[in-house]
Amino acid sequence: MRIPFSKYEGAGNDFILVDSRAGGFRPDARTIARLCDRHFGIGADGLMILSASPRHDCSMRYYNADGSEGEMCGNGARCFVLFAEHLGIGGREKRFEAADGEHRATICHADGFAGEIEVGMIDVERIVCGEGWWFLNTGVPHYVEFVDDPAAVDVLQRGAHIRRDTARFPQGTNVDFVQIIGDGHLRMRTYERGVENETLACGTGATAAAIVANFVRQHDVGRFLVDVPGGQLRVSFDRSAEQHYTNIRLSGPARRVFEGTFDTENL
Repeated sequence: MRIPFSKYEGAGNDFILVDSRAGGFRPDARTIARLCDRHFGIGADGLMILSASPRHDCSMRYYNADGSEGEMCGNGARCFVLFAEHLGIGGREKRFEAADGEHRATICHADGFAGEIEVGMIDVERIVCGEGWWFLNTGVPHYVEFVDDPAAVDVLQRGAHIRRDTARFPQGTNVDFVQIIGDGHLRMRTYERGVENETLACGTGATAAAIVANFVRQHDVGRFLVDVPGGQLRVSFDRSAEQHYTNIRLSGPARRVFEGTFDTENL
């Protein structure tokens, strides 16, 4: 079966997107992993399927590069929203459903292949505090640790070790090493569960880093700029209680890189 696809990236986080509103594309984990493989497939940090939804503009299913299904991906969601825009779905404001619930997104601007997209994230109501680390769920689980210089951290080794620490994190976790540069300004590197590697950006990770920075260090700051290896992301939120964060918004770039087709019999 020949399947049309589009390749998008958001701050260096790259994704394969497939329009499956007509149905027919139900990939298994092996197929997804093969497509995401950078040597034997298209190459991507994840794959997303856009489907019709009876209550929203569309529905998003997100899969990690290893073929496992993920609950949410912040950079992926921005790419997904621009993909929907390119397909003519919805208006400037879009509503879509993902595994972690309903999301509302805004096309801040879109010009041809690229755009600036803002996505609403789920509320955060619980932050677990450890010895020098914090843990929370921003759509997927995240471990946050403050460091003096992310460039000096062995993200692959330390990230993999923490990600697989099932004694503390039974479902595994994404791992963020965060430096506070100034008021409302962070620098971050992330080891992503499911990709099993460092990625150039992580939207849910940037969201987690900003919330923990507010919770621990910068109590009066509700808007953060987060530098990641692939660019910059922005996070804003309201804090209504000690550990209750609402109206969480993640914004940043998204871009269509290319389009093509793949044959499911050639994977």
